[in-house]
Amino acid sequence: MKRFVISALLLAASASIFAQTTPVEKDPIKKIEVTGTAELEVVPDELYFTISLKEYFKDEKNQKDKVTLETLEKQLIEAVKSAGLPKENLSVSGVTGYREWTGKKKPQHFLAGKQFQLKLSNANNINDLMAKVDDRGVEYVNMSRVEHSKKEEFRRQVKVNALKAAKEKAGYLLESIGEKLGEVLEIHEIEEGNVYPMYKQAQYNVRMMAADAAPESSEGLEYQKIKYSYRMNATFRIK
Repeated sequence: MKRFVISALLLAASASIFAQTTPVEKDPIKKIEVTGTAELEVVPDELYFTISLKEYFKDEKNQKDKVTLETLEKQLIEAVKSAGLPKENLSVSGVTGYREWTGKKKPQHFLAGKQFQLKLSNANNINDLMAKVDDRGVEYVNMSRVEHSKKEEFRRQVKVNALKAAKEKAGYLLESIGEKLGEVLEIHEIEEGNVYPMYKQAQYNVRMMAADAAPESSEGLEYQKIKYSYRMNATFRIK
């Protein structure tokens, strides 16, 4: 009998302790989660060209009278300087080497090549600049990529616009059901990255096949704008 009474008292005490330590459930927070998107398209103002120079023989048949890479590089540097461009706009991006094969005769001389990156603000300037470099020493000129000098500013603005769009969306959705928008609870950035232009001319490629060859005209060169696109997820309280 005593054992039963003691067990009953212990059970009652345990139930009391459990009741005191169990948290009282609060009313769930009413909230709405939405995604806002924003985009911005801008015309590139930084055009990056890859210029490849290579040594060659004026007398290819006998492999004599080599025009050195040093000579070609000096011509390019002088052309950049005469165009009024800062020297930091031109940098070395690679070095190559090859042997010139002429028919069945085995080549005896090693010819060097070097690649440069040149930053311009206008694609039309490349023809005037390259006209000052020995045609036969220019292997190719490619427009490799484009950028905008204010890209970071544009990225920040697009993100801000995406967040504002999320708030606006949450507001009109709640208004449609007679609810009011409260303060923001969470914000998550979803970075989609940038979409760079694909040129309508597949690749701006200048090739000099003979000493008297003239650079191709870049008039009519068309390229799309750079697109900055971002999404922002935001959660708001419902009043």
